[in-house]
Amino acid sequence: MQDGAPPPEADLRTRLSAAGGLLGAREATHRAALEDAQKRCEALRALVIDGIETFHTAAADAGAPHLRIEVTPVRLDDKHVRAIAFEVRRGRHAGVVTVKSRGEVTLVGPFRSGKTEGPCHTFPWDARDEIERSLGDFLLRFVEEATTP
Repeated sequence: MQDGAPPPEADLRTRLSAAGGLLGAREATHRAALEDAQKRCEALRALVIDGIETFHTAAADAGAPHLRIEVTPVRLDDKHVRAIAFEVRRGRHAGVVTVKSRGEVTLVGPFRSGKTEGPCHTFPWDARDEIERSLGDFLLRFVEEATTP
């Protein structure tokens, strides 16, 4: 290191601080839409939780309490920085519900982890009846695939 030169970690901190400020300012304009997407995603997750709990009860009553499906917490989507998502999972089987800040809901899967994701079905936020009907179809496909030996 040369005399008077900042240590490398100071340069890294300075550069990352600048990048954080620039990117934060860019993304700040999307904050309200992302908060709206979060609320919509939480509402869809509540519908899914209710349906999956009903499935668990019916499966247990029929003698198969081991048929369990996990619903993950709502979080920032893995692929889209301006989207919120949650997953339904059982073993290698997964399905993703993504709510994008631009006004769309996308149902991804069901698919097996490590395999190509899909199929995907996207709806505008205001297509509530179609979203709920398709969400039901999505969950039925998921539980069938995820619980078939």
